[in-house]
Amino acid sequence: MEGLGSLLFFAILFFVMMRWGCGAHMMHGHGGHGSHNKKKYIDPVCDMEVDVDKGYGMTHQGEPYRFCTRSCLEKFDADPERFINKKVGENHEM
Repeated sequence: MEGLGSLLFFAILFFVMMRWGCGAHMMHGHGGHGSHNKKKYIDPVCDMEVDVDKGYGMTHQGEPYRFCTRSCLEKFDADPERFINKKVGENHEM
């Protein structure tokens, strides 16, 4: 009977920790893959916000960039220096 009491104690402790403790984040989708943890990039061509898993991406001089459309990627690829140092909101599109 003592073994059953210990088993019940640890089962209840496990349940409480998974429900409200550190395991709750894993069970409810907050374990690092939730939408609030997604890194956002700013498209250097049109200043649109782009999720890390959306749009198009490329690396230029070791820096990652994300683009909302293929057109923005192509504009950047043709002349990256034109867009790298521009300020957000400064319109360089043509």
